[in-house]
Amino acid sequence: MAGKANITKKDIVEDIALRTGLTQVQTKTIVESFLDTLVNGLLQGNNVEIRGFGRFKLKERKERTARNPRTGESVTINAGTKPVFEASKDLIKSLNDVLEAAEKAAAPVKNDA
Repeated sequence: MAGKANITKKDIVEDIALRTGLTQVQTKTIVESFLDTLVNGLLQGNNVEIRGFGRFKLKERKERTARNPRTGESVTINAGTKPVFEASKDLIKSLNDVLEAAEKAAAPVKNDA
């Protein structure tokens, strides 16, 4: 799999601006508005579903005991809520298809001579 660098919000804004012909300022406003809408939906207790892409939701975590790896001391981790993302079946299939095609293209050709 090529490339291990992170894609930043700035990269996303630049890419969308190039594709749409909008300015980067306009595009940044749209991207930030999208992200704000997503966060506000979660804060209101809703799941946010983007068909063909996936679903964002909140997951409750119970209080638990863990161990500090440096000291070996037991510590209590408080209960809380964390956002999670579940990829759609369409996204998973699409990614797997592309990765499989890339692997086949990179595979050495057998020579039956």
